[in-house]
Amino acid sequence: MSNFLELEKLIGIEFKNKELLKQALTHRSYLNEHPNWGPHNERLEFLGDAVLELVVSEYLYKKFPEKSEGELTMLRASLINIHRLSQLARKLNLDKLVFLSRGERMQEGKAKNHILGNAIEAIIGAIYLDQGYQHCKEFIEKYLLVCLPEIIQKKYYQDPKSLFQEIIQGKFKITPHYEVLEESGPAHRREFRVGLFVGQKMVSEGRGFSKYEAEVEAAKNALKLYEKK
Repeated sequence: MSNFLELEKLIGIEFKNKELLKQALTHRSYLNEHPNWGPHNERLEFLGDAVLELVVSEYLYKKFPEKSEGELTMLRASLINIHRLSQLARKLNLDKLVFLSRGERMQEGKAKNHILGNAIEAIIGAIYLDQGYQHCKEFIEKYLLVCLPEIIQKKYYQDPKSLFQEIIQGKFKITPHYEVLEESGPAHRREFRVGLFVGQKMVSEGRGFSKYEAEVEAAKNALKLYEKK
């Protein structure tokens, strides 16, 4: 399939088992319209997520012996969050290559980013099974760890929740808190809408496919508002 050849050429890896690459590029929604197609990519995503975290953790541990566990965790989160993974997915043209239902293909914003970010993790899982750990490591170094200097220079690693809490505690001596305002979507892709409150006043909202992701988004939105003041 042209999808496979295009991606293999782009990343410089020829898969021995093409079925693994086919699975990595298959979103569960595609099976609704093509039930005999084969397995979707969520199991590979599960595996790829673990491999990605291990490779990045090992790299950061060795590169920054002076940094604490908390600092390493924030750096890792900046390297492997859904936003960065979805950016990589678009760089690799996965928005055009992933097999999606017609409805999901029309999605934009956070929903589409989530699909694309998961596809990157699935591809990492497929590379691990087909090519081994070293090839996975080379792929992650080439496409994600290369972003580390910019992340450090622009301080993208700083946790928005911690930054906002520091600002509010400094100004008002109180701790902001988060409340889930709404949950929606199917069980396998639950979306949360979270409010960020300072005292009784809600200052911002955020959406995400986990409570933490929604809270981070709410904190980012709140920081934008406070930067304007």
